[in-house]
Amino acid sequence: MNPNQYVAIMAGGVGSRFWPASLEEKPKQFLDIMGTGESLLQMTFNRFKTIIPLENIFIVTNADYVGHIHDQLPELKAHQILAEPSRNNTAPCIAYMALKLNKLNPNAVFAVAPSDHLISKPKVFIQTIEKAFDFCSTHDALMTLGIMPTYPNTGYGYIQYNEHHAVSEGIYKVDAFKEKPDLEKAKTFLSAGNYLWNGGIFVWSVKKLLESFEKNAPDILAVLEEGNAVYNTSAEQNFIDTFYPTTPNISIDYAIMEKAHNIYTIPCDCGWSDLGTWASLFMESEKDNNNNVIQGNRIYVSETTNSIIRVPKNKKVVVHGLDDFIIVDENDILLIYPKSKEQEIKNISQKVNKDDE
Repeated sequence: MNPNQYVAIMAGGVGSRFWPASLEEKPKQFLDIMGTGESLLQMTFNRFKTIIPLENIFIVTNADYVGHIHDQLPELKAHQILAEPSRNNTAPCIAYMALKLNKLNPNAVFAVAPSDHLISKPKVFIQTIEKAFDFCSTHDALMTLGIMPTYPNTGYGYIQYNEHHAVSEGIYKVDAFKEKPDLEKAKTFLSAGNYLWNGGIFVWSVKKLLESFEKNAPDILAVLEEGNAVYNTSAEQNFIDTFYPTTPNISIDYAIMEKAHNIYTIPCDCGWSDLGTWASLFMESEKDNNNNVIQGNRIYVSETTNSIIRVPKNKKVVVHGLDDFIIVDENDILLIYPKSKEQEIKNISQKVNKDDE
């Protein structure tokens, strides 16, 4: 394994669209969503540790979740868990990671990946990450993995690239980033053939990333550079607790990726899903003969189709006569909702939580 290669796994989200399984105190990255015996965080960690030295794996999370990470990833030492005191989006946490790594190893090249995405073709994913590491270690490049689209999805941003000009085998210059499209525009993107889903997975050298922050987002760097003397010391957390909340709340896409000139992508067919909703879990899961996803040991289903049913393992549940429904029984909450209206679940959860206050 290359000692200059690192990964930052982002595990601070609240996963509100997976309510009621995912709650703010224990969101979806810490849950066994797929029924495999591993949480999404553990699955992500285990993918990367096949190519990244254990001591070079870092988790960036909210301070409230540090205990969950210690429980699920006992191999990690305390300094490998970066505890954010506030949720300021992805640009500040990535800048924090870059500055911390710069003190550890100025030759570092590191990947950034969400903790709660599904990769059904891990070998392809790892091969792509390795290609990105090799390229970014020798080029002036900020790399974003582009997910090869399989249908006109309106929930993802898109990456437009020049498919006629590879700068290296399978690596292309990014022409533009596109916001989440409506259905007609998504169909146009798909038929054009040079648009990829933006999966939010990045690779870059510490040096080139910090240069880009200095040029494109100096306000973030100005705050966090003040901690250079204390990074990787016992005084680091106190500095972060005090100053991190004063950084701008902005994504890495807006702060860096849409401004920089040296953006590249690798089209990747790795069976990726962001598992953002119950419907996405339904799409990625094994179905029975009636196209139902069943998670539970004692579920009795009749005349029910196209539904996802998730209940505690030993609970008896009888379902009859439903089509295209979400049924989730977790955390003292029972959700029965049309799958076609799942976009309403986030607002419903907020209303229910407010009524409980």
